[in-house]
Amino acid sequence: MPGLYLLALLVSAAGIAALDARFRLAFWAAPARTTGAIALGTAFFVAWDAVGIATGVFVKGDSPLLLGIDLAPHLPLEEPVFLAFLCYLALVVDAAARRRIAGGRREPAPGTAEAP
Repeated sequence: MPGLYLLALLVSAAGIAALDARFRLAFWAAPARTTGAIALGTAFFVAWDAVGIATGVFVKGDSPLLLGIDLAPHLPLEEPVFLAFLCYLALVVDAAARRRIAGGRREPAPGTAEAP
């Protein structure tokens, strides 16, 4: 079923975004910084993939779950979506772990003033 992998990524991202919204972990705590981190991380990993593709290390496998749209040879549309999801997930997990270590207290974002 073409597109199932992309759908799974988007549904998973929606679930992480719901947790993020509920607990204000990443995007809802600092939208600009989170967006920048996701963009930078995604760009880095797409460049990493490009090097891997150019050197023949990474190749696109055949799967009926992919849409079949390639952004470049061996770079399916789903790859940057997955990489953005991976970056977002890492930010949310990191924020949740930091909050848990701090004993459940919501810590102010670095570089921001603590609310009175």
